[in-house]
Amino acid sequence: MSPLPIKPIFLFIALIVLSVAACDQIPNLNPPQTPVVDQDAIVEAVVATITARSPVPTRVAEEPTPVPINSNAQSLSVVPDLQDRLVEVYEHINPSVVHIFVFDEIEGTALPLGTGSGFVFDNDGYVVTNNHVIAEGDRFEVVFADGSRRDAELIGSDIDSDLGVLKVDGLPSGVKPVALGDSRDLHVGQFVVAIGNPFGEAGSMSVGIVSGLGRTLESQRIAEGGGRYSLPEVIQTDAAINPGNSGGPLLDLTGEVVGVNSAISTRTGTNSGVGFSIPVNAVRQIVPFLIKDGAYTYPYMGIRMLSLNLELQEQLDVPQATGAYVTETTENSPALEAGLIGENGPGGDLIIAVDGHPVITSDDLIAYLVFETVVGDTIELTVIRDGEEIVVPLTLGVRP
Repeated sequence: MSPLPIKPIFLFIALIVLSVAACDQIPNLNPPQTPVVDQDAIVEAVVATITARSPVPTRVAEEPTPVPINSNAQSLSVVPDLQDRLVEVYEHINPSVVHIFVFDEIEGTALPLGTGSGFVFDNDGYVVTNNHVIAEGDRFEVVFADGSRRDAELIGSDIDSDLGVLKVDGLPSGVKPVALGDSRDLHVGQFVVAIGNPFGEAGSMSVGIVSGLGRTLESQRIAEGGGRYSLPEVIQTDAAINPGNSGGPLLDLTGEVVGVNSAISTRTGTNSGVGFSIPVNAVRQIVPFLIKDGAYTYPYMGIRMLSLNLELQEQLDVPQATGAYVTETTENSPALEAGLIGENGPGGDLIIAVDGHPVITSDDLIAYLVFETVVGDTIELTVIRDGEEIVVPLTLGVRP
């Protein structure tokens, strides 16, 4: 068998490596004149190569359908300069990002409570932000990037997803709603951009990557009977998120919103490289109801559950460590009516699938309920009970 031919580029790289190794070991007392290396050109070439090879997430169009920066997402693969793309994203999106001032009215006097961020959701003047930005306010003022101000009305809020909606009468000239992406298309390592008003510094932009997916964010309210509900599929990012960024958009490089910046994990009160964004698919699911009804009603099973490890699997005598183990069924709940068994019965059920979708951990079941179902839907739970696999139909109720 003849040897494989050596490509010229590989031979060239090998020669460079050998030369560098030689320089490390043998000092050159009379070095020749070294040509100047254009570092900027090298960096630009590397960025262009990485950008050209990066996967481009697809989008799901919904009404309203604002036009993103470039409606042909494939063109992103040939953008030669990442810096130009970031400038373009900022210039296109920043006019749609607002600075929210929150006031408490006491005896006719407006006292400032704090500030946050938000973004224009549609042409009717609805603005999406965080519930925790507006929760304590009586009066709201929205400031746009051009300096124009509007009084805003609180339309609806949801504490469990930390989403809220304000409305202004009339948008400034040229201000358009942002385009919504699809958070299911995100990948760890993908570039993302945060725009908002950290520490009151209006129109600030930070850049990072998606650091993790499938995180959970606990609700700020205590559920009936104790414990807290949680929002699934939360995005973790190292893009700088600080107080005042809350409610602002997390964007991909096409200028589409993929998340709503909500929280940071920190011991100092400032960014430590671990920020969390509500997935944009929660915005798609919940915000239309906040606009229409002022609130969102979550589907409800009425169980307490936990994810297993090998030790718990052995203790509970179940055949696998994947799934959502039912520890308790709530009184007068859909789960109790459907016949699900918690540990308060003769051994708990292990839910391993919902409507044919695998349940690896309890987060998978929560995510399916939040993003794929509504109150009144009947779901089919695949359950392991006493070593036998059965299917249990359950009609979803209203989360208390």
